[in-house]
Amino acid sequence: MPTLLSINNYYYRRGGAEVVFLEQNRLFEEIGWRVVPFAMQHPQNLASEWQDYFVEEIEFGRDYSLAQKITNTTKIIYSFEARKKIAELATKVQPNIAHAHNIYHHISPAIFGKLKAMGIPTVLTLHDLKVACPSYEMLTHDGICERCKGGKIWNVAIHKCIKQSRLLSSVIMVETAIQRLLGSYSNDVDKFVTPSRYYLEKMVEWGWPRERFVYIPNFVDAREFVPHDKVGKEFIYFGRLGPEKGLATFIRAIALAGVKGWIVGTGPQEEKLRQLAQSLNADVEFLGYKTGAALTDTISAARAMVLPSEWYENAPMSVMEAYALERPVIGADIGGIPELVREGETGALFPSGNVEALAVKLREFSAMSDAEVLAMGKTGRQWVEQDFTAARYRERLIELYRSMGVDCE
Repeated sequence: MPTLLSINNYYYRRGGAEVVFLEQNRLFEEIGWRVVPFAMQHPQNLASEWQDYFVEEIEFGRDYSLAQKITNTTKIIYSFEARKKIAELATKVQPNIAHAHNIYHHISPAIFGKLKAMGIPTVLTLHDLKVACPSYEMLTHDGICERCKGGKIWNVAIHKCIKQSRLLSSVIMVETAIQRLLGSYSNDVDKFVTPSRYYLEKMVEWGWPRERFVYIPNFVDAREFVPHDKVGKEFIYFGRLGPEKGLATFIRAIALAGVKGWIVGTGPQEEKLRQLAQSLNADVEFLGYKTGAALTDTISAARAMVLPSEWYENAPMSVMEAYALERPVIGADIGGIPELVREGETGALFPSGNVEALAVKLREFSAMSDAEVLAMGKTGRQWVEQDFTAARYRERLIELYRSMGVDCE
């Protein structure tokens, strides 16, 4: 059977990209493929017989020595270590294809040139906008930002887009310039997978050839989600508590609508959001980090999931997870979110950042009968079971691999 060289910075369930990476590995192992991971060493990694080939750990925010900081900076820009180790691993396992997910700033795109030189077809899934925008998100201190369009990457340093640090932003500017000069993405990656049609169109808008991209949506295994028929009163958000997620808008809308909200997760804005909720006397409960059954039980106890994002979201797994639990979704009309919400059928949309419009939707869903809300949720689950299954995801990838000349038998 074929061998898949599967690449991602982290080899444990850290975020949405890691979930897709690890689940993709499992899907191919299920049909007999040999899946060989390549990642960064990390204490939370899953065990792997190939971990000796993983690159040394880099963790931003850690108190490294000056010498180590300099070494890490050079690796962020171009990692000779990653290039050497992936060549050793690929020589050992002889993969039929390499499929990368998030590799930026840890493994680094230096690996792509080596894979190209070795004749290994390479796919990169775009979980964010890094290939176009040096800071991933097309978001900066004053909101949505496309200033780097047309190669004007100096804007990342001018506006301190990376952690509001001029130094770190300048490092990323240099990294971007070097990778573009080398053609690490433009020449060395054969195909890009976009989980949303929006990201595909955004990349084309930024000058990339349409034929380099293939739309393959994310998936959930609905069998792992057991819905509860009893609909609650609370509106839930679950995920990272970051400024791009629009949670201040959510809290203000909760207060304006006079309904109750749950916020599940942790992140840099948690304390500010708690203070905001208190100042507005908003009926919002912060439930902390949850996973597994504790998370799914909480989602099932809610009325609807709210995704109030204020950046170009890609294809949020949280939407599919809510549907799998038969809960409708109220989402901001930004990025790839509108592709995942059927207005009046599986949920509703509102203008991103608009407190009043979101409050109207919250009131509407509060006024609906439980049966109406549940019917929307059931329609969402049917959609997941039809178009966003694990089996369908694997079929789409195999179809892509075959189109690249890969023997998948």
